[in-house]
Amino acid sequence: MSEVNALAQRIDALLPQTQCTKCGYAGCRPYADAIASGQASYNQCPPGGAEGVERLAKLLGRPVIALNPENGVERPRPRAVIDESLCIGCTLCIQACPVDAIAGAAKLMHTVIADRCTGCDLCVPPCPVDCIEMVPVTGEQTGWDAWSPALADEARAHFEAHQARLAKDKAEREARLAARTARVATGAPGPSTTPVAAQPDAPVTADAANIPAASPDTPQSAPSSNDVANMTDMTNVTDEAAAAAARKQTIIQAALERARQKKAALAAQGLGPKNTENVSASVQAQIDEAQARRKRLGLATDDDPSGKDKA
Repeated sequence: MSEVNALAQRIDALLPQTQCTKCGYAGCRPYADAIASGQASYNQCPPGGAEGVERLAKLLGRPVIALNPENGVERPRPRAVIDESLCIGCTLCIQACPVDAIAGAAKLMHTVIADRCTGCDLCVPPCPVDCIEMVPVTGEQTGWDAWSPALADEARAHFEAHQARLAKDKAEREARLAARTARVATGAPGPSTTPVAAQPDAPVTADAANIPAASPDTPQSAPSSNDVANMTDMTNVTDEAAAAAARKQTIIQAALERARQKKAALAAQGLGPKNTENVSASVQAQIDEAQARRKRLGLATDDDPSGKDKA
C-alpha cells in the first residue's frame, strides 16, 4: 500500500491541479490514486493534454496513447468571466469553485479572481442565469503549453485550503448540531433562551399580564385618527413590499429566460459547457444540491430536475 501511495504522489505531481473532474474523479489526487491502483487509465486528463499523457506514460513505463475523447479535448486554457449585469448573487458558483477563485456574497454581484481561476468550468452548470462565460486566455497554446508547474502548485495549495475550510465549516456545523441535540435531550435552555418559571395550570389573566381587565359594561372606544393613520401606513408598506417582490421575481424570470435562450444558441453551435455530462458522482451530487437550492429560492421548477438545460 505504501508503494501505491508513493506512486500516487508522483502521479499527482505531474497533473495540472485544475481540479476540473473531467477525468471522472473528484479531483487530481483521487485520479492519481485511481491510476496508481490500476482503476483508471493515464489518458483521462484533458487539461494536461497530449504532453500530460506522455509525462504519465514515461513515469509508468507505459506506451504513449491518445487522450480519451470521452473525457474531453485538449484546448486553450479558459478563464471564467461573470457578466455582472446578469449576476443575481445566488452564490452557487462560489460554492462550485474548487479553488475559491470567485468572490462575492449572497444577493451581491460576484467576480472572478483571475489569477486563481484554473478554467475548470465547474461554475458554469450551477449558474441559474447563465451569466458565466469561459473565455480562452492562452491564444493557441494548449495543455501544458498553456499551464506551468508553478501554476499547478498554486492551484493545489488553493484547493487544499478550500478543502480545509469546508472541513472546518462541517465540523462547526456538526458541533452546533450536537450541542443543540444535547440541550433538547437534557431539557436545558438554549444560549439565547431566558428561563421562565412556568405554571402550566395557571391561566394567563389580565392582572397577570399587567393589563386592566375589561368589564363587559365598559364601552369600547372607537379607533382614533392616529390609529387609522398607522394602520393605513402599515397597509401601504405591505403593498410596497409585495410590489417590490413581484418586480424582483419578474426580473429573475426574465434573466432565466435569457439564460435558456443563450444556452440553446450555444448548444446549437456546439459551444456549450463540455463537462456537464458524465461527471463524477460527487460533482453530480453538488449540481443536484445546487438545483434543490434553486427550487427553494423559486429559481427552478420540476421540469428540469437535473439542473441541466434540456433545450
